[in-house]
Amino acid sequence: MKDLRQDGYCVLENALPDEIAQSLLAEVTSSNIDYRQANIGRAQDHQLNQSIRSDAIKWINKESPAETLWVEQMENLRLELNKQLFLGLFSYESHFAHYPIGAFYKTHLDAFHGQANRMLSTVYYLNPEWPENAGGELVIYNPENHQEEIIRVQPKLGTLVIFLSEEFPHQVLPATRPRQSIAGWFRVNNSSHNKIDPPE
Repeated sequence: MKDLRQDGYCVLENALPDEIAQSLLAEVTSSNIDYRQANIGRAQDHQLNQSIRSDAIKWINKESPAETLWVEQMENLRLELNKQLFLGLFSYESHFAHYPIGAFYKTHLDAFHGQANRMLSTVYYLNPEWPENAGGELVIYNPENHQEEIIRVQPKLGTLVIFLSEEFPHQVLPATRPRQSIAGWFRVNNSSHNKIDPPE
């Protein structure tokens, strides 16, 4: 939490108990997940653009014991973040992400223009025995200089990355082997008299 408070991002290895990591790994390596090609944008701007991202996703809705464990862990984290950092985090959404060999996600921000309710982004990796030269790193860039790398994170099983959604441009590099992760976002409540945001 100290790094997140000071720097706006943190990288936590072995972030969850091993039995939970193994449960999630078993989930993504089974044939139970119905992945769909990922889109970019939101609402009327929602579109498929494989020149920007080429991964496939499946939203997590507590449809399996592993998904339920994940949601429970992230709820515990939300409460702890609010307690320590006073962020007012209201809800959490996440999806499994499958990157085939060579798949990527070019540099982007996670908070949509005019929709600043995504406060913190999370990435949790599900790739055991990941070689150093296999690629697939998450690259986080300086908010003031989108060409300056701050850190590259290897997508190794059990590593959790947390960063401010509106501040840090980032990308996912291609890899020489398939790559699995869970991407998620803690959100604040931007509801007004004529809309509920985030939706229930």
